[in-house]
Amino acid sequence: MKISSLVLALLAGATPLLAQEATPPLVPDTHSETIMDTLIKAGPVMVPLVLLSIFSVMLVIVYLMTIRRGAVVSSGYMATADALLRKRDYLGLLAVSNRHGEAIARVVQKILDFTTKNPNADLQQVREIAETEGTRVAASLNNRVIYLADIGMIAPLLGLLGTVFGIIHSFGALGSDLGTARYVALSRGISQALVNTAAGLAIGIPAMMFYAFFRGRAQKLISDLEAATTHVLALLSLQYGKRSERMPVLIEDEL
Repeated sequence: MKISSLVLALLAGATPLLAQEATPPLVPDTHSETIMDTLIKAGPVMVPLVLLSIFSVMLVIVYLMTIRRGAVVSSGYMATADALLRKRDYLGLLAVSNRHGEAIARVVQKILDFTTKNPNADLQQVREIAETEGTRVAASLNNRVIYLADIGMIAPLLGLLGTVFGIIHSFGALGSDLGTARYVALSRGISQALVNTAAGLAIGIPAMMFYAFFRGRAQKLISDLEAATTHVLALLSLQYGKRSERMPVLIEDEL
């Protein structure tokens, strides 16, 4: 009995030591996944999503530089045009309009070209030319910012497509006979689905926000262009409307 009791005591004392030796030491995982690794593992849908994100950033930068008041109506050009119109220096105004790239300069250039080629045109016809050019500029501004709205709609749909691929991958892992490895495949499929969803929303939401911002700015610039065009037409009407219903031959007056 004493011998058996001693053996049991020795086994009881050795059990924790054996368990400690059997358990592998906990070594901290020094490898952490980067964002690029996560995107690569998220599936092929991430390729068009990354391209859309780069394209949207480029559009925002371009719009910040081009959709501004100085590109449509500048105070410097309007002051020069006002002074030249009051002096009836139409050749000078035409030369200034050719040198400037503002939208209002193109409208004034169209007006002067039309009156030069059509000396018998009345003021109503000149207004139609100005309205046509102004409408073209407004349509150009609106069509440019619409690209951001397209990205805002396409990106979440692509993210949803990647989510569907991830769910399909997860259910395929559940139905396979991989033993415990299927849980790893299941978690990877769920991770792929969530990453694609997050990426689509992360691209689409800022794109729609910037679209709303630039759409409001474009509408304001269109209003400024309409006001500037109305001012130019008012000066022309004030100078020549009282004397005749016909517009003068601009180039011949200066010669």
